[in-house]
Amino acid sequence: MDTPLDTTIAPPSETDARFDSARIMAAIDRLAVQFSGRDDQFRTAMAQLLKAELSAARQAAQEQLLKDRHGRRCAERLCFIQDEIIRILYDAATRYLYNSSIHSSAERMAVVATGGYGRGLMAPESDTDLLFVLPYKQTAWGEQVAEAILYCLWDMGLKVGHATRSVDECIRQARADMTIRTALLETRFLTGDAELYRELVERFDKEVVEGTAAEFVQAKLAEREERHRRSGQSRYLVEPNVKDGKGGLRDLHTLFWIAKYVYRARQAAELVNKGVFDAQEYRSFRRCEDILWSVRCHIHFVAGRAEERLSFDMQREIAVRLGYTSHPGMQDVERFMKHYFLVAKQVGALTAILCAKLEDQETKQAPALSRMMARLRPGNKRRRVPGAEDFVVDNNRINLAGPDVFRRDPVNLIRIFRLAQKNNLAFHPDAMRAVTHSLRLINTPLRENPEANRLFLEILTSDNAEIVLRHMNETGVLGRFIRAFGKIVAMMQFNMYHHYTVDEHLLRCVGFLQEIERGGNEEFAVATDLMRKIRPDHRAVLYVSVLLHDIAKGQPEDHSIAGAKVARRLCPRLGFSAADTELVAWLIEKHLTMSTVAQSRDLSDRKTIEKFAAVVESVEQMKLLTILTTADIRGVGPGVWNGWKAQLIRTLYYETEPVLTGGFSEVNRAERIRAAQAEFRAAFTEWPEAELNSYISRHYPAYWLKVELARKIRHARFLRASEQAGHKLAINVGFDEARGVTELTILAVDHPWLLSIIAGACASAGANIVDAQIYTTTDGRALDTIAITREYDRDEDEGRRATRIGDMIEDVLVGKLRLPEVVAKRASGKGKLKPFTVEPEVAINNQWSDRYTVIEVSGLDRPGLLYQLTTAISKLNLNIASAHVATFGERARDVFYVTDLLGAQITAPTRQAAIKRALIHLLANGSSAQKPAA
Repeated sequence: MDTPLDTTIAPPSETDARFDSARIMAAIDRLAVQFSGRDDQFRTAMAQLLKAELSAARQAAQEQLLKDRHGRRCAERLCFIQDEIIRILYDAATRYLYNSSIHSSAERMAVVATGGYGRGLMAPESDTDLLFVLPYKQTAWGEQVAEAILYCLWDMGLKVGHATRSVDECIRQARADMTIRTALLETRFLTGDAELYRELVERFDKEVVEGTAAEFVQAKLAEREERHRRSGQSRYLVEPNVKDGKGGLRDLHTLFWIAKYVYRARQAAELVNKGVFDAQEYRSFRRCEDILWSVRCHIHFVAGRAEERLSFDMQREIAVRLGYTSHPGMQDVERFMKHYFLVAKQVGALTAILCAKLEDQETKQAPALSRMMARLRPGNKRRRVPGAEDFVVDNNRINLAGPDVFRRDPVNLIRIFRLAQKNNLAFHPDAMRAVTHSLRLINTPLRENPEANRLFLEILTSDNAEIVLRHMNETGVLGRFIRAFGKIVAMMQFNMYHHYTVDEHLLRCVGFLQEIERGGNEEFAVATDLMRKIRPDHRAVLYVSVLLHDIAKGQPEDHSIAGAKVARRLCPRLGFSAADTELVAWLIEKHLTMSTVAQSRDLSDRKTIEKFAAVVESVEQMKLLTILTTADIRGVGPGVWNGWKAQLIRTLYYETEPVLTGGFSEVNRAERIRAAQAEFRAAFTEWPEAELNSYISRHYPAYWLKVELARKIRHARFLRASEQAGHKLAINVGFDEARGVTELTILAVDHPWLLSIIAGACASAGANIVDAQIYTTTDGRALDTIAITREYDRDEDEGRRATRIGDMIEDVLVGKLRLPEVVAKRASGKGKLKPFTVEPEVAINNQWSDRYTVIEVSGLDRPGLLYQLTTAISKLNLNIASAHVATFGERARDVFYVTDLLGAQITAPTRQAAIKRALIHLLANGSSAQKPAA
């Protein structure tokens, strides 16, 4: 606890450059004379004066922060300003408003800062948490003084958390409520009766803290886990919460709360004397705190409110304020965020050190990579790790047998991780500390050492690889041993598609590859089946490819090509043959191909399949690429991999297989169509045989191959119900929680402009289309599924919005409504521009189809884009035969298969150039494409 002041009343400070209290008090003295006998007017005038002074002081603090970029100093300055305001208010209240010449023993009060404010650090828009401490019960004088202070603070527009309690009440509530206990742990005396505050501190220490350390630590660590769960478990989410996210300020606060409670440390520096941190770790603590406070203060200043999330639209602004500049291959914002994530990583390491120190003191459940295995292992006494003289098992954790284990044999820096993995041991904090302090031993001789590389490959291809690799990454070993990996540690990509930093994405992909190999998860059924059919010697090839596929992100060169070069250098070192090295390089170079073709090409077009077959060259390579693609998409983030994408990947694989095998296929096309129909019949037993046969014949073969079973069943029920009700147009609304989208399934008579009408109706309702699945039945009905971003949290509200879109589609089809007018009206209320830039691209070619010209457009996504594109293409005298709509975060990638009005491909270079010019103009400017001159 802070040492209480000796004075009864702490007056406002003398002149200070941060806040001139003496001048302001003199002004308040003059106001007291001016409004003598008119207390309400005096209070109002005082609040207005202080509000103006606070605004000026905050502006000065912001200017100083922009100059020195010292976050902690800014937070201390803002806290000092708030302290002075409260002291001024207390002084004015007790001198001018409720002055009592003779105070009874009950008319005493200590004004105390608690919680975050009590810590002595404040962000610009933080709450002010106050505790008014009384000796006994509330008195009229105490109530009036507290109210006078609070009302003035509220009139100044401040957010104030407050409580008025006696010392007895404080102690009683602190015993019962962990939140109150934590708030009181960080109390700081502001003004009033210091003796009263001293009594509170002494009694809190003796009656609440003493003997309850284990209970407090357990509660705080549980609270931390819950907080991480709510804000996203990874500290590498690309829009992190600076306050409550993993690796954020609250984690540092938790460290200090525990330190204060367990070690009775008053300042973080004391943790060095207590043996918790060494000097280097304490410097790291201070550096992390300063950077996080810089970021948080800047966010508050920019937002003008208590915003804690470092959102995309905020990141670039903060990067500029902190002085980051762009380098080749990395934007300024990406360099800033990489620095931020390295800080979050360091906070995680500091937390692990303190928690481990506590574990040594408290008897806790034995940690292990697998709890089940831990329970089967004999006692916790210290013993040698089997087959390793340099390591011991200490309380089910691997530790060093001596201090020079790494210096004597640097290969032990890799071996320790393999032994922990092999014997299912957790890592002792002392061992991890020793690893971190020995990173300089990871040099070229160790990187080239055959035994070290053999051990690393074993780690990568054995159980729990993701967990062990993450430990290697956290300690810095992975980035030192594979230097290319070190370059992408904590690297974020400034886009909305990737949810995690590059290193986190790669480690997650390894974890998903192991899940694919284990089997049992239906979403990976195809990849799991193929994993069992690849050549056994290609298993290691696949694991290395997954770990390295994004290793060259952040370089000026295309990351797939640059990554292949990294693989060619690294794989021989890992013991791969020349052929397998080339295979790893090929997989990395082509790792985006299958995903792109599956999502943006017509898989029922023979030419598409032939072109893809020419890329993959063999069935074995296609198997490996399919598995890599599955793990990669799943590792991007929650909701990105779904049943529809799984079905597209499956279809592309089985359509291409017979081309690669010269006609022979493990499952040929006709058989697969029959199998898909049989699967549908077996699962959907609600209709009579004749009706089921009739329904199945209404869909083209591509439908049966490309749509997942659950959706097929929903379609069947929807078509029957719509037709029985006699609806010409029907809309079914569904919700995909994992992807955060609302799905509209639309049944209508097919119409050349139908897709454009649907897109326009969505645009006029402000709904942004993120993907579309478009099918036509043999009897001329369109069955389209459009996924739009959600606007409302409640499904009922989303349902009403979808109904409005359906009504609009119907009104346009019957001629009641003209879409251009409605869309133009909506567009006039132009929304906020996104913080991203995407270079518009248009590619036109006739190589992907013999019948159609393929137009591929890519640009910054926006509401109404698909409507604008389809309208522009129609105005260019083109017929859209099929459309493949996909969104990758902020990037829209839409592909249209078109012909001219006579049904022919567009072959004239001048016509292609005119189409390209018009669509580039639309993507860049958001205005309609111009119809080219005939």
